[in-house]
Amino acid sequence: MEYIKSKDSDANDLADLRAQAMKPSLVALGRFDEDRVRNRFLDTFLPQDTIKLTLEGELIGFYVLRTRTDHIWLDHLYIKPEYQSKQFGKKALTRVIKLAKRKGLALRLGALKGSRSNGFYQNNGFVQTHEDEFDLYYELPINKAN
Repeated sequence: MEYIKSKDSDANDLADLRAQAMKPSLVALGRFDEDRVRNRFLDTFLPQDTIKLTLEGELIGFYVLRTRTDHIWLDHLYIKPEYQSKQFGKKALTRVIKLAKRKGLALRLGALKGSRSNGFYQNNGFVQTHEDEFDLYYELPINKAN
């Protein structure tokens, strides 16, 4: 898997991938609206914060990191449905965790309630910190001595 910095021209492809990846969870909750899913991504898209995941030239996923003063916010991590459960998300998350450790910053994120991603993050050491109406929020504390 290759990690490639995103460009402005990638926005629509990434928004489409996000909609594909989120569709099963949102349909199960009765909340899937493709335009809303795409626009929520496009409204905050910054290519400099976005890393595309490719396999033999094919876009299979992406993640978005936003560095804050006291933590790194994992704003998005999506893998195309046909590539899920094949360790690509785990490889990407491991890379992000290593970056957080190098910077000595906690890693935080939010995940849709009812999404399989909650188990994924919990299995990778994230601890739930709080929740709101639609999302659960997690943190992976980073020991600066690591």
